Amino acid sequence: MIGTIGSRETVWALAEQLGSRPEAGHDAGRQQMADALYIGLDIGGTKLMVAAADGAGQLLRRTREPTPLDLDDGLDALNRMIAQVADGERIAAIGAAIGGPLDARRGVVSPLHQPRWRDVPLKAMLEARWGCPFFVDVDTNVAAIGEYTLGGGGAARFLYITISTGMGGGFLVDGAIYRGAQERHPEVGHQSINYRCAHPEQVICECGAPDCLEALVSGNGIRRIYGVPAEGLTAAEWDEVAYNLGQGLRNLAAIYLPDLIVIGGGVALGGGEQLLDGARDIMTDHLRLVAAPEVRLSRLGYDTALLGAIVLARQGLETHL
Repeated sequence: MIGTIGSRETVWALAEQLGSRPEAGHDAGRQQMADALYIGLDIGGTKLMVAAADGAGQLLRRTREPTPLDLDDGLDALNRMIAQVADGERIAAIGAAIGGPLDARRGVVSPLHQPRWRDVPLKAMLEARWGCPFFVDVDTNVAAIGEYTLGGGGAARFLYITISTGMGGGFLVDGAIYRGAQERHPEVGHQSINYRCAHPEQVICECGAPDCLEALVSGNGIRRIYGVPAEGLTAAEWDEVAYNLGQGLRNLAAIYLPDLIVIGGGVALGGGEQLLDGARDIMTDHLRLVAAPEVRLSRLGYDTALLGAIVLARQGLETHL
């Protein structure tokens, strides 16, 4: 289904209100970018979302479809959706958010939760198809960029966590993505914690390890442990999820020392402040040597990665010019 966006909903206007509007480096480049069309892709394990924004930041059109299981069907769907939202206009740049692991520089992706997508040269494919620069990063990094730029993140040390089908995070230092050795993405969901679980025999992570945080709090983990989707959890089961999330936040706060942690994704947004309050209390109670950071829910809701992909396309083009 394709739709248009109301005139008040703009990307750069929102960023400008928050004092973080992206800027181009040169007058000619700025004019070129002002006349441009940017495409954002959010490639998830269960859904694909694609949106177009103009150079003024006006969100023009967007569409959403279920993610096909087959790789070729998925690529066909993405190209069809890009054509829909572009509506015949020339595309200046495309940004994409997708699950890891991936090589952001080469644009080769192998999303864990899409088992038929392995070593896919997505950058080469889409640049050849659309004739414009293509930029891709792990979905949590892209969501972190979106929340930092558009959601009032803005902290010097900013950690974004998503809890959805799986769990991951993106860490920004002064607005720049933190990367580990070999430019790899830190996997915050694959830490081991001292957990509570009524069904410990069901704690099995998709990465193969037996005790990852993701296996305890993600959508897939919740279904495996409790036999229901997150929205079907009882109050006692939500308390378990909150306890385990709080233990993970405690580890991240002690190691990263972030100023702000923002949490998004379907499970987190569905659990809402009740989940967050419980997790925040556990985190605070178990921290001894460092101060507890501020923890809040995403302000961009379910569009964090999609809007972040549009920002990634624009930022990427700035450096490309």
